[in-house]
Amino acid sequence: MNRYPLWKNLLIGLILLWGLIYTLPNFYGEVPAVQVSSAKATVKLDPAAATDRVANALREAGIDSQGIFSDATSVRARFAGTDEQIRAKDAIERALNPDPQDPGYVVALNLLPASPSWLTAIHALPMYLGLDLRGGVHFLLQVDMPGALTKRLDSLSGDLRTVLRDKNVRHAGINREGESVHIRFRSEAERDAARSAIQASTADLQLANRDDGAGDFRLVATLTPQALQTMRDFAIKQNIGTLHNRINELGVAEPVIQQQGAERIVVQLPGVQDVAKAKDILGRTATLEVRMVDDTPGALEQAMAGNVPFGTELYTERGGLPLLVKKQVVLTGDRLTDAQPGFDGQTHEPAVHLTLDAAGARIFRDLTRENVGKRMAILLIEKGKGEVVTAPVIRTEIGGGRVQISGRMSTTEATDVALLLRAGSLAAPMEIIEERTVGPSLGADNISKGFHSTLWGFIAIAVFMCIYYALFGLVSTISLAANLLLLVALLSLLQATLTLPGIAAMALTLGMAIDANVLINERIREELRNGSSPQAAIAAGYDRAFGTILDSNVTSLIAGIALLVFGSGPVRGFAVVHCLGLLTSMFSAILVSRMLINGIYGRRRKIDKLSIGQVWKPGN
Repeated sequence: MNRYPLWKNLLIGLILLWGLIYTLPNFYGEVPAVQVSSAKATVKLDPAAATDRVANALREAGIDSQGIFSDATSVRARFAGTDEQIRAKDAIERALNPDPQDPGYVVALNLLPASPSWLTAIHALPMYLGLDLRGGVHFLLQVDMPGALTKRLDSLSGDLRTVLRDKNVRHAGINREGESVHIRFRSEAERDAARSAIQASTADLQLANRDDGAGDFRLVATLTPQALQTMRDFAIKQNIGTLHNRINELGVAEPVIQQQGAERIVVQLPGVQDVAKAKDILGRTATLEVRMVDDTPGALEQAMAGNVPFGTELYTERGGLPLLVKKQVVLTGDRLTDAQPGFDGQTHEPAVHLTLDAAGARIFRDLTRENVGKRMAILLIEKGKGEVVTAPVIRTEIGGGRVQISGRMSTTEATDVALLLRAGSLAAPMEIIEERTVGPSLGADNISKGFHSTLWGFIAIAVFMCIYYALFGLVSTISLAANLLLLVALLSLLQATLTLPGIAAMALTLGMAIDANVLINERIREELRNGSSPQAAIAAGYDRAFGTILDSNVTSLIAGIALLVFGSGPVRGFAVVHCLGLLTSMFSAILVSRMLINGIYGRRRKIDKLSIGQVWKPGN
């Protein structure tokens, strides 16, 4: 009656053992580390070569590390203390970036888990800690929407010139004035023809006539409300995507990057110690430009001799060969709508497929038609310095807005170039308007307070249960400890971020989880009062209390899911721990405690009484 089959006992035991193993990494803490990643979007880090250079730099500086680890994007070295960490950062910086004005690598301070290698090998990793527990930096960024609007209107001015030229409509000048574009004409007929041409090419503009007299006919173009909203949404989304790519360089495990209001972005970087480096990376601006290569005979040799021809700049392309590029920008990244890696349909070589907007397609068509057989360079301009992403030869006129870049690229390079072209620049400038730093000591204090509140809450519950329910209270306390163990293991396995509200939810879960054991124990007492035998009372107590426990947990789970779906920030952190705690409490309160009670009483045929505290019977 009160016996589990062997397979069920083994299964519960294995689940508890799994919970113990995946909880262990959280007790090892973190150690100081230095992370090295590429500082240039066009240059990919070679993990093996970078690892050797970091090891050599540490060896020459006489600094001992606790291990050097690498992955596809970074190299990390662990150290025993912060003093060695800071000395190592300086030594690595000197070795890898001999020119501080043009750094090739980002060398940042970081923290790494101190878990043994056997735990890391089975992907047993500690939970991520939020900003309030781990320390770090909080930024509030203001997106410059007026600047984005100005950029968009300047782009529209060029588009309108192209449209009117293609339709052979004469005009007397196109200028941006404030938040509108003014087009001047010498006659009303020309203005009407221009209106028809513009309306046929785009639906994003509102057009209004304005006459200033003396033969000055104007057409004033402004963006429609829908186009303005689309522009704002695009600027926010692209900036958030770009920030994600940049923050990867800092090695932040679980950054928080989210929109706040209509024009602001919140960035939280837990564990980041180097605030200056974080501000430098977040504030970086980059633009994509298409220029023509100057292939005039003798011009490249003249530039390499130190006499760069007027209107050109000397760069180095991917293979290390010099390249003379004209300063005139013929197309910018604003016209790019998508970039995907793929393969050339004829040669089957890796390629990047670009999609341009309508205006960009017209510009590119004219550019390629007039420069067949010549080379064009795609550059990424960052911090006032340009780097050549690729410099293909124009084989034929390219129309339709679909562009293919191929030649001397591997599959990995094609993927990297596509990512770079999609999210290499900010859609609108940003300014840091709020900055908060949470020190590691304050985070440690929060962890200590949260840990002690949970610990003393657990002890208080355990004392009450043991006094009031005797042996059954002790079993309930053990199952409650199993619940906490499984909850921490789940959070670690899912790599969830634990915040101060999460610790509060953990403490609340203890109080809610013990409620299921109270229901079971009281039901057993009720069966004993009604004259049932001890074995029958145990079976009936667990079976009949299950429905009540399930109902109460399902209703609480519904509320938790609502918080998870509609909440944000700390509310979601609370909801995640709350929902997982409800699931683990069902398992521990019903299955773990039943397994322990079965082990104590299940093999005994005759039981005179149960150690479940005083059973009050009617008439006593």
